[in-house]
Amino acid sequence: MTKIERRSFLRRSATAAVGTSLIGTSRSWAGANDRIRVAIIGMGVRGGQHAQSVGRMKDIEIAAICDPDERRLADWAAKIEASTGRKPAAVADLRKVMDDKNIDAVMITTCNHWHALSAIYACQAKKHAYVEKPVTHNLSEGRKMVEASRKYDRIVQGGTQRRGFGRIRKAVQLIHDGLIGDVYWAKWLQIGFRDSIGFKQPTTPPPWLHWDLWRGPAPEQPYHENLVHYNWHWFWDFGNGEMGNNGIHYLDIARWALNKGLPTRIHSVGGRFGYKDQGQTPNTQIATFTYDDGTIMTGEIRGWYTTDESGWQFYGTKGHMHMTDSKIEVFLGSNRKPEPDMGTLPQIAHDANFFEAIRKGDRSIQTADIAETYLSTAMCELANISYRVGRELRFDPKTERFIGDDEANQLRTRKPTPPFVVPETV
Repeated sequence: MTKIERRSFLRRSATAAVGTSLIGTSRSWAGANDRIRVAIIGMGVRGGQHAQSVGRMKDIEIAAICDPDERRLADWAAKIEASTGRKPAAVADLRKVMDDKNIDAVMITTCNHWHALSAIYACQAKKHAYVEKPVTHNLSEGRKMVEASRKYDRIVQGGTQRRGFGRIRKAVQLIHDGLIGDVYWAKWLQIGFRDSIGFKQPTTPPPWLHWDLWRGPAPEQPYHENLVHYNWHWFWDFGNGEMGNNGIHYLDIARWALNKGLPTRIHSVGGRFGYKDQGQTPNTQIATFTYDDGTIMTGEIRGWYTTDESGWQFYGTKGHMHMTDSKIEVFLGSNRKPEPDMGTLPQIAHDANFFEAIRKGDRSIQTADIAETYLSTAMCELANISYRVGRELRFDPKTERFIGDDEANQLRTRKPTPPFVVPETV
């Protein structure tokens, strides 16, 4: 494959499901060696991983960190100073980060319910933004993120880093090139055992936590220890369940391979099996997505005991492909033996790709532009809405509304919680 062909493949794959070509931003970075000053918002596991990754990059400075947990701020400020020689500013309120004109970009690793508003704030403040997956808590806010990125001409990248994996990029390339024919069915399976989180009673927030800032745009409610810091994933006001937590990685690759946008029919079933606890989201979930041309995607979250392996299956008119993060097996026709190894493509480091797009002022080189990651996030949310209302749903991808179902449409968004409100016009 020539360099020109490989570049064309990457650009085509990144834009196919969006329905329009992606233009570059209005200006390139001032100079190839100019330092980009970054703020990391949310200093949990992912925030810490980004701090370690970015801290090793040349000409990138971690200028600030932000978290409503004062303990995390103190801990990570010391770690970053020790590893980079520079002590970042440490603030609890992300609005102060947005007000700092010396910060060029933010990496948003907050809880899901903060993702969209944080990214919109960043775009309005003329900052570029990396947003962890799932990039939004609900459908309507996700679309506003894309609008903000385009209106303010900002690079906004989603945290679906598997798009940079060399083996996965190769598999998608083979499918797009027609190796297994027209793909009519994509399946994915995500395995992740989850134990009971028990029950925690409402109590006074601890002194080290700015509870009002942590809760932010979510509905007002009492604090309990099953929210801070990880189990918020399993509560609808804050998280998107395992479908949005890890399922999105698998759904995103399946959708990329299919070259599809949003489906017209969605049906999802499941439950929180094996225990009774405070969590609201399913630990086991099956979703079926049907497109207007009849193509099917099925996805499964399995949070209980199993011997199966996370991965993907693609069925086409010329054969089928089985794939995991580390291998590709292609079976053509009725052959029972796989074809010889198909090789791989170079790895693309996700964080570095974000900063490269900023320097070049070109969103088309991103592995996961916000317009792409939003679509995959939206499908997770479609599955969750079907699960919550307990029925198959019809959906109009153009208006991004459910057809003839007021209950489902109400779950496309959430009631505003001033002052943290996503504006109607970004």
